[in-house]
Amino acid sequence: MEQAMHRSDLRDAAPAWRRRTGWLDKALTEAGRALRVLDGSVAHERANPAGPAAVDDPALSDAESRHAAGLMRVNHVGEICAQALYRGQALSCRDEGVRRVLLRAAEEEVDHLAWCRQRLDELHSRPSLLNPLWYAGSFGLGLVASRAGIPYNLGFMAETERQVEEHLDGHLNALPDGDRRSRRIVTQMRDDEIGHRATAENHGAAPLPALVRSAMRLMSKVMTTTAYRI
Repeated sequence: MEQAMHRSDLRDAAPAWRRRTGWLDKALTEAGRALRVLDGSVAHERANPAGPAAVDDPALSDAESRHAAGLMRVNHVGEICAQALYRGQALSCRDEGVRRVLLRAAEEEVDHLAWCRQRLDELHSRPSLLNPLWYAGSFGLGLVASRAGIPYNLGFMAETERQVEEHLDGHLNALPDGDRRSRRIVTQMRDDEIGHRATAENHGAAPLPALVRSAMRLMSKVMTTTAYRI
């Protein structure tokens, strides 16, 4: 009887010994995630919208292939940045509902990463050599954005997606006419970004100050110009 009571007391006390997740655990988790994102091994969910290669796909000239690869490399960097940004924002977010919104958007950006990487391989090209720098900078920016409060945190997400929509629309016009595979990928990416923006707005995103929006556009311009070549 006493042994049974002793075992019961131990079960009741067990939760007090449960290890709590601390900042070191979170930092190690994010570091591991970053490595998988950067080496392309992070798992994605959806199939590539370009589908399997078809024999009737138009052949691209060398110049068209290089141009398409440059644009898809820029798109890949944009998804690296979005992935890091949302992970950084989610890390410090205290609202569980908003945190789930950010992490879900980040998961969908992983699909985009995989699709862009696959298309770069098809074009016999490579991702940007500066991807670790882009990831680290965007993750830090996400941490800063998360301190501005929930409405501006979501506002940062909405404005990011709005600018990405414009950027992808520009790429749809700039891609070679015969590059159907890249075009299908970029179209699906744009549609997803529209959905992310709408989600952020529906959850209470606040408009960002004009100065912040302009700074974001300037940083985006630097990134896209550099990533096209490097």
